[in-house]
Amino acid sequence: QVQLVESGGGLVQAGGSLRLSCAASGGTFSSYAMGWFRQAPGKAREFVAGISRSGASTNYGDSVKGRFTISRDNTKNTVYLQMNSLKLEDTAVYSCAATSVIIAPTRDYPYSYWGQGAQVTVSS
Repeated sequence: QVQLVESGGGLVQAGGSLRLSCAASGGTFSSYAMGWFRQAPGKAREFVAGISRSGASTNYGDSVKGRFTISRDNTKNTVYLQMNSLKLEDTAVYSCAATSVIIAPTRDYPYSYWGQGAQVTVSS
């Protein structure tokens, strides 16, 4: 059983930056590809970014390409999401998730483990 805990959310002005962290415990972190998803009120969950088990492969949702960067440190059992040039529409609850699939999928159903989520609010 893998437990995931996000941190680093908060309130930021448009154009600013935040870095989210997701700490994993209870499993072999390097055995899981990791993903970040977000969900805004009244909207469907959206894939944000994914990273393979080794960190060699990453993929991003179209709305965040060029602004967000996902990375991982397998020695610290942690995955990160660096968010730059934040926009109002980036406001959402951001959750990390773990999957045993080698390459992080963009759909949410292959992910077996989820964190509780971190609120990110971008203000004008």
